Amino acid sequence: MSREAVEAITIKEVSRTYGVTPDTLRYYERSGMIPPVPRTAGGVRSYGESELGWVELALCMRSAGLSVEAIAEYVRLTQEGDATIPDRLALLHKQREILLEQQKQIAETLDRLNYKIGKYEGALETGKLDWTSDI
Repeated sequence: MSREAVEAITIKEVSRTYGVTPDTLRYYERSGMIPPVPRTAGGVRSYGESELGWVELALCMRSAGLSVEAIAEYVRLTQEGDATIPDRLALLHKQREILLEQQKQIAETLDRLNYKIGKYEGALETGKLDWTSDI
């Protein structure tokens, strides 16, 4: 979603736009994964450009596997201001290392699966499953 000159929208509209439930958005706010969302005089959450940016960040980070705690810590540090830039940078470096390790593990798993797939494809061609020879 383009966030250029976004007028404030409701949680229902944010939910529909990003494909998450309103309950998920409320949880993100409650857990600190996004800062508190401003409310209208009637108490309805009113998401503006800034809030949408936080929602996008939370969704991106969660889809990459970052923990709720790490995201909430990043948000907390950001709200404390520029004095926390070194801490935010350290947090991001740590999360990158975690993701790189996960990426390495996924690559190793894919290699193993590809090996097994190759063996089974060979078995379809030859009629015999042979685990003793390399492909």
